[in-house]
Amino acid sequence: MIPDVGSLSLLGGGALGLLGSAHCVAMCGGIAGALALAPGARRAAPAAARQVAYNLGRVVSYATAGALAGGFGVALARLFGDSGVIALRAAAALLLLALGLYLAGWSSGLARLERQGARVWRHIAPLAARLRPGRSLPGALALGMLWGWLPCGLVYSALALAATSGDWRQGALLMTGFGLGTLPAMVATGLLAGRVGGLARAAAPRRVAGAMLIAFALWTFAASGAIAHLRGAPAAPCHQIAPAAD
Repeated sequence: MIPDVGSLSLLGGGALGLLGSAHCVAMCGGIAGALALAPGARRAAPAAARQVAYNLGRVVSYATAGALAGGFGVALARLFGDSGVIALRAAAALLLLALGLYLAGWSSGLARLERQGARVWRHIAPLAARLRPGRSLPGALALGMLWGWLPCGLVYSALALAATSGDWRQGALLMTGFGLGTLPAMVATGLLAGRVGGLARAAAPRRVAGAMLIAFALWTFAASGAIAHLRGAPAAPCHQIAPAAD
């Protein structure tokens, strides 16, 4: 019986975001710091409010992407049945494993995936550049919504998990939790003008977080039912992702 990976939902996404915060700080910490240090920022909306608006914008983008990923999972399940669900969960586990190895500094494989995502980002980057430094609250919110699409292996790993969540609502909920899980580190980084970044990039915290993500990835793979499927054993999932109507 395959445990319901979608039941991770808000809490599971939050845990993943919290564990991967070091990667978030490395990728987006400079952007958050720019909101506080940009010329004229003192005459703009309060720094704390801008940081919250910026990060809430990211969460909105993550939730939107999670809904799309959840819908994709539904379509895949309808096309391929349990085999498609199992394959999707196994792929999510492999991405989480790659993320753990990358975060711990033991592999750079996930960087290749981020480079592929950069092709989409090229079309968004010019608009994001116009919004910097996002001195107003609406500007900071819009900037966060755009930067939420920055190529990021951590986000891709979370989206792979969201695709297994059961439907578009659960996918959106999981990615909302993921975004909220990254919030403490990102807000602190922005308010402290990047001083948190040095700690987040230190080897020891990254290795601990990476090891925990690797353990989570192995559990996800074991729960996916892929091993039983390869052995030919029946694997009845606890739930069917949006089963097609008879």
